This record gives sequence, structure tokens and C-alpha cells, in this order.
Amino acid sequence: MSYRRAHSNAAHHNGPSSRTSRLISVVVPVLNEAENIHALITEIGMASAFSPIREIIYVDDGSTDDTLKCLRALMAEVPMLRVVHHDRPLGQSAAFQSGARAATQQLLVFMDGDLQNDPADIALLIGRYREKASPGAKIAVLGQRAIRNDSGLRRISSVLANKLRAKVLSDGTRDTGCSLKMIRREDFLALPYFDHMHRFLPAMLLRNGVELAHVQVSHRARIHGRSKYGFWNRALVGAVDLMGAAWLIHRRLPTDYRPQEISKAEPQ
Repeated sequence: MSYRRAHSNAAHHNGPSSRTSRLISVVVPVLNEAENIHALITEIGMASAFSPIREIIYVDDGSTDDTLKCLRALMAEVPMLRVVHHDRPLGQSAAFQSGARAATQQLLVFMDGDLQNDPADIALLIGRYREKASPGAKIAVLGQRAIRNDSGLRRISSVLANKLRAKVLSDGTRDTGCSLKMIRREDFLALPYFDHMHRFLPAMLLRNGVELAHVQVSHRARIHGRSKYGFWNRALVGAVDLMGAAWLIHRRLPTDYRPQEISKAEPQ
């Protein structure tokens, strides 16, 4: 199905059941994912039939294949598609940050660009958000993969990394490696930014007083391309980053303090 047809179906079905006071920007970081772009954008268009998605922001992290060419070609066909380009690979955290800054909607949904995250699961994030949300509440909904469709080495390394991270940071999240997340834009941009911070988003959100909710999501096998992140580069760099994240958490300000300016007119 083409995006145009999917979007037409979305417009036809989009009714009161999909409305919310907060609208969504979907942020998709990509590096050399040309073969997956058209299919994923089509699926996001189908998901918008039941979700208040108003824009899709692709962040091309310095791809050397036809990723940027494909995105430029689709921009004329997909009105809600916006493209941000890095002139060289800066990493997933930088791509998240660039997408969040470019976004114009109140809620951000982050997802991978390799088709392993299912855009249909955005509806699950929205449902959980509605259950928890109240006026002024700071809520983030994090996807957790029920079954991982990855190689044995990637699954084992992920389990070990998650256990170590949970022990050090106590973030209450089983699977931080799942990119599918819904976060208020203002809450995301208030986080301390550092390279690889995307691996520690639950802990950073808790640090800033954001309540976390979790939902089980699907995880599909990769059909085209290959992962851009190997075991050793994640393990070696991740250990250093984990210590840095722990330091940041222990140096946080209390979230309930209220600074008060003293008026000159007040009695001494």
C-alpha cells in the first residue's frame, strides 16, 4: 500500500476515538536505512488512523546510502514528513535531540527506522498515557519488547546490560533498549544531554521527576540492512556512560523545591 492511500484511509477513519488534547510528533533516527523508509512511513500513515500523529520527523544521521535521496523524494508525497540531516554520523542520542528540537507537537514518539518497531503499537502508548495522565502530570510511556527478534549475542548482551543498569540506576525499567517511547517534548528537552544518553532515558526522566509507565510492545525481525551498533562498541562505551549517568543522578536537584523571590516591599 502506498503512503497516499494509507493516509487517505487514516483521514477517513480518524474520529473522536483518536483525538487527544496532545498531538504527536513521531521522531525516527536513521543511518543507512534506505530500504526500510517507504514501508515504515506507509505504516506510520496507517497508524495515524487511530493516533493523533501530526508530523513524522526523520533524522538522517549522516547516511552514505540513498537514505536522504529516498526521504527527499517522499517529502512531496507525504505532507507530514519533515527531514533533518546531519552532515556526519553523530549517534542516536544526537538524532533524538535534533528531532525533538525540530518537533512542533507536545508529545514525542521515538522509534527505530529499521521496521523492528511496529507503528501500530503507538496506539498502546497512547492508551497507557491516557490512563496515567492528569492536568500538569509529567508522564512518559516506555515500550518494552515482549519477545526480541535478534541474534543470540544481541539478546544475551542486552539482558546483561539491562541487569547491570537496573542494579546501578534503579530505574524500574526492564528493557531500556526498546526505542519505542512516548515522552512530553518539554520533559525530553529538559534532560541533561550527553552522548549515548538515549540508553539511560528512564533514569534521566526519573531524575527530573517524570513518572514512568510501561507497556509491552512487539519486536519484529529485521528484513533489510543490518544493525549499526555492535556488541563491543556498546559494551565498552556503555560501562563508562553508566558511571557518568549514575553521577548525574546523584547530583540532581530536589524536584519539589520552590524558589521564592523576596519583594523589596516585604517587611524585614
